[in-house]
This record gives sequence, C-alpha cells and structure tokens, in this order.
Amino acid sequence: MLLRHAPMPRVIVDTERLRGQVAAIDGADCACPLSISPRHRSDHAAPLKFDQLLHQTPATQWRGPADYTVFASTHADAGIALLNAAALNLWQRFEVPRSPNAALHQLGIETKALHYYHEALVDLCWSGFLRDAPNTPIPLAREDTLIAWLHTTNACNLRCNYCYLAKTNEMMDEQIGRQSIDAIFRSAFMNDFQKVKIKYAGGEATLNFGLVTKLHDYARQLADEQNISLSGVVLSNGVRLTPEMIKSMLARQLRLMISLDGLGVQHDAQRHFANGRGSFDMVTCNIEMAKDQGLVPDICITVSGRSAAGLPDLIGWILDRDLPFSLNFYRENELSASFADLQLDEERIINGMLAAFKVIEANLPRRSLLASLVDRANLSAPHSRPCAAGHNYLVIDHFGRVAKCQMEMNKPITNIAVRDPLAVIRSDQIGVQNYTVEEKEGCRDCEWKYWCTGGCPQATFRATGRYDIQSPNCRIYKTLYPEVVRLEALRLLKSS
Repeated sequence: MLLRHAPMPRVIVDTERLRGQVAAIDGADCACPLSISPRHRSDHAAPLKFDQLLHQTPATQWRGPADYTVFASTHADAGIALLNAAALNLWQRFEVPRSPNAALHQLGIETKALHYYHEALVDLCWSGFLRDAPNTPIPLAREDTLIAWLHTTNACNLRCNYCYLAKTNEMMDEQIGRQSIDAIFRSAFMNDFQKVKIKYAGGEATLNFGLVTKLHDYARQLADEQNISLSGVVLSNGVRLTPEMIKSMLARQLRLMISLDGLGVQHDAQRHFANGRGSFDMVTCNIEMAKDQGLVPDICITVSGRSAAGLPDLIGWILDRDLPFSLNFYRENELSASFADLQLDEERIINGMLAAFKVIEANLPRRSLLASLVDRANLSAPHSRPCAAGHNYLVIDHFGRVAKCQMEMNKPITNIAVRDPLAVIRSDQIGVQNYTVEEKEGCRDCEWKYWCTGGCPQATFRATGRYDIQSPNCRIYKTLYPEVVRLEALRLLKSS
C-alpha cells in the first residue's frame, strides 16, 4: 500500500513546448525556426481510458536534482521531463504494456491518492513518455517556413578574423531588392509555404538600412496580399546602430541580432576595425541602447579557440541583462584559415563551454536554452537536418544571384529572374549537400541524432571532403549534450 505520507507522483515538463511554442534563437546566422504540432492536455478523465494498454517510450535516464530522475527522448513530445521517485515507480509499471487500472492495482494505491496518480498518468501520456501504441513515429518538427538571406551590402565597417566575405563597397540597389522579395514570395506560393522569414544581412546591414526598411515594407505588402505570415531580423555587428534605426525596427516588428564574442579584449581580438581598433565598447553601448528602447537583441556568440576561455565572463554579462543568446562554433573558411588560434581545439572548447555552463547554472534564465547552447544542435525539438540549406532556404546576394548557403555566396546556383528559385536550389547536386541525419555515417545509431543532426555540412565537408558523415566536432557535441539536458532539468525544476 502507498505510505500515508509518501510524496505524490510528480511529472515536470516544459508546458510551452508541448503547446507548440518551440524556443529558438532565430536571429543567429544559420538558425532556422522549427514548428511542432501542439498537444492539448485535458484536465478531465476522458482522454485516459483506464482499460487501454499503455507502452513506455524509450528514454535515456540520468540521476537528476532534488531526488528527481531526468528523462530525455526524441520519441517523446516533451523531449525532457523530470520524474520524482513516485512518478518513476509509476512509469516503470509499464515496462510491459499495461492498462492504468492494472498498474495502479499493482502499486496498491489508496483511494484518496488515486487523483494524484491519475494526474501523473495524464502528464506522462501528454508528454509522450507513455503512449497508447508501440513504435510511435518520432514527432519530427516541421520545416514550414521559407527562409531568405538578403545580402543587402558587401560593405562592412569591421574586419572580423573569421569572416568568410571579401569586403567591397558594393550595395544592393532597390530594384534588385524588390525583385528579390518578389522571387521569395513566388517560391513561397509555388511551394505552399505559409510563413516567410527574411534575414537582412551583409556585410553590415545597417550600412544600407534605408533599403532594409523599404524592402521589409514591400515584403509586408506582399505578405498581406498573399495571406502569408512574415517575420524579419536584422543581422548586425552592432557598431553603427542609432536610436532612429531601433525605432524603425520596432515599428516594423523587426528583430535584431548583434554579434558579441567576449568582454573587452576577448571580443576585440576577433571583431575589430580595419586599423585593429576594437569594437567592444561601441557594441555593448548600442546593445544597452536597443534594450532601453524596448528592442531586446539576440546575442550571437562565435566560439573559437581564441575566445573560448572568455566565455564564462561573457555569459555572466549576458545573463545579468536577461538577453537571449546562442553559442555558435567557428567555421573555418578560405579567408580565415591562416588564423591557427581560431581552430576548435577540443579540450579548449569543451573546457570553455563547461565553464560557461556553470555560470548558467548559477543564473538560470526563465527561457529554455535547448536551442541555443551547442552550435547548430537544437534539443528543443527532434528534426532531421541541421539547417535549411538546400531545402527551404534562399541566399540572395547584392546582384540578385541565389546560393544555397551564405558561406557559398560566391558559388550561386541560380538567380532571382527564374520562376521558382527554390526549386532550382532543391534540385542542385553540386553545391553544399544537406543530408538527413539518417544518411550520415557515424550518426545513424547515435542517441542524439535527431537533436544534433550531424552538425554543419559546410564544416564537415571542409574537414573531411564528405557531406554524408558525422561532424568533426562530434566528440565536443557528445560531451556537452548531457550537460545541456541537465541545465534544462534544473531550469524546469526552478520554474515549476
């Protein structure tokens, strides 16, 4: 029999995620929005039939905080859950398929406790850790947004060491810009996308900010005419921002992403002007200005061998200001290869990241960080590809040429004059090949595969000459993922 004073079963999950509100940092260069189907929890007994057979969902388990067990599974809709001892004992009753009635009878639950156990069973079913059918398909997120990168200018006021662009003073003009918007919405219509997201980028997008506002106004007009949902983000180094620009972005509901790689000299070592002068003071001043005006910027952090040691201090600064952020690994390219200290030395990166995670643990934010902490991995929802390149992504340069990835802008596949640029991108067999994780050697049997998806295909190809193989950063990822799950468990417990 259940002891009179024993704790009742408790299941803690991210209810916002289950309702379809996937947390993600959409502002980062490669980050692409994921959509999941919402699940609705009824507070009544009707959805749970006490004579139906329920099956356990496969899950990895860790010893968690405060006598909880942490469950993680890409097969479960919640992804991550915390179960106290009573809830774990309840879940274990379904090691072989059982009905709720049989499980409760086996546990010998007192009548006055049945309500709490019923609630726990509902939560286990709602979260997907119990199911009414075996071998349920993984609830993969949908790629239902057409994302477009608009290279509004090739000019930039910084000379960051890891940048892949050969800078010039060339700007996109309004005619090319409007034709680019037309092409984006043609492809959206022809491929049945109901959502469009535009990333206004460069170079430095604020150097051509007048065009950014004109193009977004035009995109809004087309979106309204075609009943398509539109979102936009300005990718900026944060140097040239003005109060007028912030007001303009707020008026247009444009988001803002600002790159920040460290505090003081740590940032300046990677992101500086052509004369070597650092940009940190200007960038942080403008971050504060934007936040004070009501536009909270997403902070995009590029983690390299050079900057890894300064991550803890930077993360502390960001958390103190309650700013959303993402950690993205340095990608070697032809222009940056000579900077050997940027390389992702495994031990240096792991140590820097783990030290940053300790800072997060001491200052847990309200928002989930599952999509933000380890490069292109998104642990907030199972998915099959690390990014949208080659599938629902258009990169349009200042001449109207269309590429598959911004790092391949000098290798365009088509142009904005064609009827459906996305169809050409999807059929291309020459540029970057963005395989599903099931097609990647070394990934197929990995427990993390639907959250990791094998890493950036560009980085993998540069290191291995192949697209169909696991990332060269695989050991880094596998070391960090359990810590990310642990941080999420702590956050869920704190917010519950």
